[in-house]
Amino acid sequence: MMDQTPLLVLTIGGTIDKIYSDALSAFTTGESEFPRLAEQVGLQCPYRLESVLSKDSLEMTDDDRALLRERVAGASESRVLVTHGTDTMTDTARALAPLPDRTIVLTGAMQPSRMRESDAAFNVGFALGVLQTLPPGVYIAMHGRVFSPDAVRKNRAAGRFEGSSEGH
Repeated sequence: MMDQTPLLVLTIGGTIDKIYSDALSAFTTGESEFPRLAEQVGLQCPYRLESVLSKDSLEMTDDDRALLRERVAGASESRVLVTHGTDTMTDTARALAPLPDRTIVLTGAMQPSRMRESDAAFNVGFALGVLQTLPPGVYIAMHGRVFSPDAVRKNRAAGRFEGSSEGH
């Protein structure tokens, strides 16, 4: 039987929530795409959504990470999904460890959710699945794999996350 304990979804911004602004010919961070993605992947469990920040992960500061940590630590939910930009996701994941009795999964996208070829729905669906099965700890879930924050890197050239020892 599926656990029906509500999940907490914290959004930070990043590529997953970016929108293209024709007027500026640039991407900006928009409203959270999570509700649309949750519907798209057929999420069947209750969740509470909270937008913590709306910024590119390259703009994240230590104060931003401290704010996120406070939100996770103060939440009543023990399972937390964080949608985050991919460039500094590992830094944020490390800043969240260890928070006792919490399962925290960070995910994001290499292409904005609003784009046709985006990996956002897959990554969010995968992250939601593993969030409900992993033991307490902090994890990164990208492209069908789960990583420890201390053993992962973003391979920009390949457009994916991989174990720290891969691709060397």
